[in-house]
Amino acid sequence: MSEPYVSIQLQHDHTLPLYRQLYFQLKQAIKSGILPPGQKLYSIRRLASELGINTVTVVQAYRCLERDGLAVAQVGRGTFVSNLTGLNEKESPFSPNSVNNISRAAPDSWQVPVSPQAINFATLTPAAELFPVDDFQSIINQILARDRGQAFGYQESQGYYPLRCSVAQYLAKRGIVCDAESIQVISGAQQGIDLIARSLLSAGDRVLTESPTYTGALASFRARGAQVIAIPLQEDGVDIDALQQQIKIHQPKLMYVMTNFQNPTGICYSVAKQQALVEICHHAGVVLIEDDSFTELAYDGFERQAIKEWDKDNQIIYIKSFSKILMPGLRLAFMLAPQPLQPKLMAAKHIADISTSGLLQRAFDLYLRQGLWISHLDYMKQCYLARYKQIVQAMRTSLPPQAGFSSPGGGLCIWIEGHAGLSANRLYESCLKNGVIIAPGSHFFPDNRDSNFFRLSFAALSEDAISQGIPIIARQLRMLGTADHEPRRCFSPLL
Repeated sequence: MSEPYVSIQLQHDHTLPLYRQLYFQLKQAIKSGILPPGQKLYSIRRLASELGINTVTVVQAYRCLERDGLAVAQVGRGTFVSNLTGLNEKESPFSPNSVNNISRAAPDSWQVPVSPQAINFATLTPAAELFPVDDFQSIINQILARDRGQAFGYQESQGYYPLRCSVAQYLAKRGIVCDAESIQVISGAQQGIDLIARSLLSAGDRVLTESPTYTGALASFRARGAQVIAIPLQEDGVDIDALQQQIKIHQPKLMYVMTNFQNPTGICYSVAKQQALVEICHHAGVVLIEDDSFTELAYDGFERQAIKEWDKDNQIIYIKSFSKILMPGLRLAFMLAPQPLQPKLMAAKHIADISTSGLLQRAFDLYLRQGLWISHLDYMKQCYLARYKQIVQAMRTSLPPQAGFSSPGGGLCIWIEGHAGLSANRLYESCLKNGVIIAPGSHFFPDNRDSNFFRLSFAALSEDAISQGIPIIARQLRMLGTADHEPRRCFSPLL
């Protein structure tokens, strides 16, 4: 059957996220018969290219269709319109005139509308004034003078070799022994997770994750048709008893964790749980993925260890990102993987984008070699420490006593438990109306359930903005009161 023609118009400046706009228009085309049962939809890459949007936006729209029973993904073939039997979805289709009537129950992390005046506690992206622009300008000029046109050529898919050597030396100082041949340069941690999902997962495979966890990982795993199994987090890491039970029941292929200053909770795994996790996964044949973005951001004087340091048998896939400390737009991260898995991951990287920017790889190599990374890390820790102290003090002063939180001692976010019966989704809406943005817990639970948990980040905020924003959140918490609310289903963001 030939691919369909559907006129799709997306409004990039609209408050409704792009994936929701796409979902509503495809849904309307299906319900009106323009896309009949059995019709194959455009491939994800083709539709993204046609509309000028990210492929993950299309994935999320297709997932919404699948959840509603409107579409079925067939491995190796594509996504097809299903029959409409049993459809009870009553949501209004997207149209330019009706879009404003659609509730934004929770923000979408790819397309969050933010006014210049908003106090944004939802983003982990550092404020632009913290970026080392002058240092990087100098580095870029040095690279252009040294390498000339070679700086703009393709690098090998595995990455610029001198950079891989520099990264290996840096990791060795942190107790992670590796060589340049085992390092894969990737365009951000999210790409690393996506490459793993593409390479190692098939429809129906089980993947273990912490609960709550990073939603970009959930989106990548589900895009491959995997079933996500949630393991509850405790104060010092995952519940080991629950982990062992779920491994016996589901025989998972992968497990994804963030062991230091976890997103969104900020917790750090104890040494005992790190060691137990490595041993349990190794014994069960589960590939363990460690996403390490925040280990260096400790403000309490205690050095944390990556779980990769306990990996004596080289069984862990380790993803190291520098984005949240340096500059997110560089899209540079690094992946270590067991040797048997490396060919698949390298092939997936080549298919994804051939190679990460050669100019940026060369620049970051020189940035490391000249010691600028360590200097910038020290500077960022000082900046973040001041913001961390400010937000903790402001919450202790302003939040009602029913709201509980722990001071993580590092990282970029704090996880708050509101009073019993609180809907964090409604708190998000109330705060948004008052110029403050938070991240409700429904973003981070694998089942997308509403709860009384929410995340605050201080990465992008000055101390003054933090002082202004926390009392607003506290006021909205008090206004919502302690009455039970019916939890509302909401849609998960991608990050």
